[in-house]
Amino acid sequence: MTLQKGPKGPRTNKVVEEPYRINDRIRASKVRVVGENITIGVYSIQEALEIAKAANLDLVEISPNAEPPVCKVIDYSKFKYEQKKKQKELKSKAHKVVVKEIRFSPNTETHDFDFKLKHAIEFLKEGSKVRAYVHFVGRSIVYKERGEILLLKFATALEDIAKVEELPRLEGKRMYIILTPKPIVKK
Repeated sequence: MTLQKGPKGPRTNKVVEEPYRINDRIRASKVRVVGENITIGVYSIQEALEIAKAANLDLVEISPNAEPPVCKVIDYSKFKYEQKKKQKELKSKAHKVVVKEIRFSPNTETHDFDFKLKHAIEFLKEGSKVRAYVHFVGRSIVYKERGEILLLKFATALEDIAKVEELPRLEGKRMYIILTPKPIVKK
């Protein structure tokens, strides 16, 4: 990598490495050639390159670990575009886990507890995880048991729709519990 002096200081020129070997970069002496309108078979690298040139396409090493390596005769830029498109599609289908937080104090009253319980039920029905925590301010840290009892009461109130992922744990001035929604059983 070379460093260049830009208007706002040094910057690096990134060299983009191709994920696949193409044409002259293929190192194998013999390759299995596949592709549309191509006679599938094992060819020497020179023959394979000539086949790709004749079709006015690129020779792309698809499976380098096979014996012999598999190469496909295709338009490389179109192939890269298709690969990016597939990756993007897989990423969009991946499920994103959302964690919602609910805060309590060691002296939370019943009405506040019920109010926050309703919110937790909504979050769990949406499919989000719930991280409930008791925040100890000042000297209230001496009431750790109250916080733990409160969080366990919260977990038992939600046991029909959620399972406890992590039991109450104290970290600094916060004691927290993590709940995940139970999978919905289809009948």
